[in-house]
Amino acid sequence: MPRKKIEPDSVFFLKVLFYFLIGTFWIRISNDGINDTSFSIPAGLFLGIFFAHHDHFKIDRKIEFAILIISTILSYYVPIGLVL
Repeated sequence: MPRKKIEPDSVFFLKVLFYFLIGTFWIRISNDGINDTSFSIPAGLFLGIFFAHHDHFKIDRKIEFAILIISTILSYYVPIGLVL
C-alpha cells in the first residue's frame, strides 16, 4: 500500500504566500499618444494557474485558485506591475 505524502504547515504557508505574490503581477501597456489608451494583462494569474496545475499536492488546488483570483483583483487597484 503506497504511503500518502503529508505536506507540512510551513510548506502550505509558503505556497499561499507564493500564489498571492504571483497573482499580483500585471503587465500594463499604455500608449501616451493621442488616444491615451492603456490596458492590463494579468500575467501572474496565468502563471499561477500553470503552477497550480503542476502541483504535486492537488488537494489544495481550489484554495490556490481562490488566492490567485483574490490577489489579482486586489492588485488591479494598486499600482503594482510592469508598465510598457
